[in-house]
Amino acid sequence: MALQESGHSYVSVEFEVFGKVQGVYFTKYCRDRSTELDIVGWVKNSKKGTIMGKMQGPKSNVEVMIGWLSNEGSPGSKIERCDLMNFEYLARKEFNGFSIRF
Repeated sequence: MALQESGHSYVSVEFEVFGKVQGVYFTKYCRDRSTELDIVGWVKNSKKGTIMGKMQGPKSNVEVMIGWLSNEGSPGSKIERCDLMNFEYLARKEFNGFSIRF
């Protein structure tokens, strides 16, 4: 089933990145890249060795960030995969800025 554009200017998606993604400044690079792309939300290290987060922003920018999370990452990281959950359209962003959570 294809998602239809519904006039909302922003999209929201949760993500989890698997692989060698902790101890390589992944959360810092993720925050910096998101800020450059006018994406808001949060990112954190999970207890099971993955990176988890939620991002919201213009659809095209979020798609660029999904590509970064799936293929590029921080220097020294080795991404196995990036799972996306709870994709939705938003009328407005729910966060101010992009933060690293602990």
